[in-house]
Amino acid sequence: MKYNVVRAFGLTCLFILAVSATALEPEAVLEPGVPRSDKAFLNDPRHFSFVVMGDRTGGHRPGVFRHAIEQVNWLQPEFVVCVGDLIEGYTGDPATLSQQWNELDAMVDRLEMPFFYTVGNHDFSNPVMQEYWRTHLGKDYYAFTYNNVLFVSLNTEDPPVALPPEIQARQHQLEAAMERDPESTQQRILDISKGRPAAPKLPGSVAISDGQVEWFENTLEAHADIRWTVVLMHKPAWMYASEAFEQIEALLADRPYTVIAGHEHFYHHEKRNGRDYIDMGTTGGVWLRDGPGRFDHVIWVTMTETGPVFANLKLNGILDVTGKSPFDSDTKGAPPVGSK
Repeated sequence: MKYNVVRAFGLTCLFILAVSATALEPEAVLEPGVPRSDKAFLNDPRHFSFVVMGDRTGGHRPGVFRHAIEQVNWLQPEFVVCVGDLIEGYTGDPATLSQQWNELDAMVDRLEMPFFYTVGNHDFSNPVMQEYWRTHLGKDYYAFTYNNVLFVSLNTEDPPVALPPEIQARQHQLEAAMERDPESTQQRILDISKGRPAAPKLPGSVAISDGQVEWFENTLEAHADIRWTVVLMHKPAWMYASEAFEQIEALLADRPYTVIAGHEHFYHHEKRNGRDYIDMGTTGGVWLRDGPGRFDHVIWVTMTETGPVFANLKLNGILDVTGKSPFDSDTKGAPPVGSK
């Protein structure tokens, strides 16, 4: 009797293992003569996909980020990361902060998968906002691993970078104008930008504390066998002559990695140190200049055994099963001025 029980238990375990193996390694059943190419199915269990979302604010165009959330749900990534600037911020009023974060969180809550926050200058620009973040969201720089890939979210406002009152006042004026009349306000900004020889330099600097650099070094040492490292930040620190970020790059030198940032509201990709450095365009933030990098988008990233594969998806090209965009029925939320 005891033998039969043990034998039955063993057979059950084998059955469970067989089912699990089938689930992890699906196999196609093809009839003879099925016309197909000779490539293998892309079913490596180490592969996974995630989405990167760009700047929402800095004078946001109403509705764009909200609709992008809906579109990301259609894509069904395993999780979503961002590069910060999620609220308009630049305020010391707790009631205003609460209202802005509640609005953002209500949109994020509609996602069907996890969303990872990254600090932007609009989210973390003074001690009041710093305390609000830490109390309501948690750490302002952190790391996590997924399928043996290390994700690191840096804080480029450590400590918060203060802006002069007159610049903050102009920023609030822009936000109010974008809320009243986003179409014409956006067009005026683009018209003005045509007369400039180069893109305007955004105010503020990169701040990465010595303590954050030390934490980053310890994090890499604790994850020495990771197959890839993805570094997320808001301000593209490599464009700001940041000595602290140069130290971070030196720490990364011996491992495969990718860096993704935002802040400039204009898509840019470059190879630096033989790696991909990406500065996101917008996912609803105001456009500051015209050109090929002016578009609303998300990046679909597929992590393979040889590294990430990137696909930039413009929001006006992501349609539902009926062939419609969420912007079709919401003119106020539509990406204005042609949405390149």
